[in-house]
Amino acid sequence: MTGHTENKVVIDAPIDLVWDVTNDIENWPSLFSEYASVDVLERENDRTLFRLTMHPDENGTVWSWVSERVVDRSARTVRARRVETGPFQHMDIRWEYSETPEGTLMHWTQDFAMKPDAPVDDTWMTDNINRNSKIQMDLIRDKIEKRARTRESAPVTPR
Repeated sequence: MTGHTENKVVIDAPIDLVWDVTNDIENWPSLFSEYASVDVLERENDRTLFRLTMHPDENGTVWSWVSERVVDRSARTVRARRVETGPFQHMDIRWEYSETPEGTLMHWTQDFAMKPDAPVDDTWMTDNINRNSKIQMDLIRDKIEKRARTRESAPVTPR
């Protein structure tokens, strides 16, 4: 068995703002509630290799891994994968962005499989990712919409 999740959120903000904020990896600790730090290890063109470190879990365990992220701004897509897989056999992620009449649709797809000796199985991880993705997407939506409203209400300074 393998795990597969799809989660979506519409953000009432311009697509360029949503793209810029969600792809600013160095600022993910202020965008996501789960990440304590991000360390960019390597950057070449549209590819970034980076280490994500989470806040301690309820048992005090700190999870960390290296991921690779490749952005394609013209196609409004991002492909990512875990390089250090930890308990996963593989973890592949796709982010897609599209404009809608209500704002920007952000769509996350995750395909993965847990290792046989992992502490949880694919079903548990699927439920966990679906639950947490909703939390994170709602948080991201709220932060970006607030930022968009602030930009819209800022006075225009004549040149």
